[in-house]
Amino acid sequence: MSLAAALLGLASAGCGGSDERVAGASAVATGFERALEQGDLKTACAALAPDTRSELEESEKKACHVGIVAEELPVGGPVGAVDVYGRQARVVLKADTLFLSQFPDGWKVVAAGCVPDPGRPYRCAVKGG
Repeated sequence: MSLAAALLGLASAGCGGSDERVAGASAVATGFERALEQGDLKTACAALAPDTRSELEESEKKACHVGIVAEELPVGGPVGAVDVYGRQARVVLKADTLFLSQFPDGWKVVAAGCVPDPGRPYRCAVKGG
């Protein structure tokens, strides 16, 4: 399934999932945001899904912890909503929207710096291939 199809499914799915899964996705999203805000870029990069990290490094031609600065991701602020559907989650923050996928070792950020894009699900500054 493509990222666009997954994001479209999440955008229309609404909230689905247990409190534990919602809390897990929320915790990873806020940890990612906190790491960015504190300048702990290696921790922020560790929260990215493997394909997302690779895509970032390829597009910036730099290591993730250096290249992520160029993306000028917004400081997301507090969590406003979390939608979980299957192994995918959308975490809507005050100033950002993150999309996450559940991997064997936990939730990972697959897209960040996302804003709604008319006619499409979202436009994201950082995303996997």
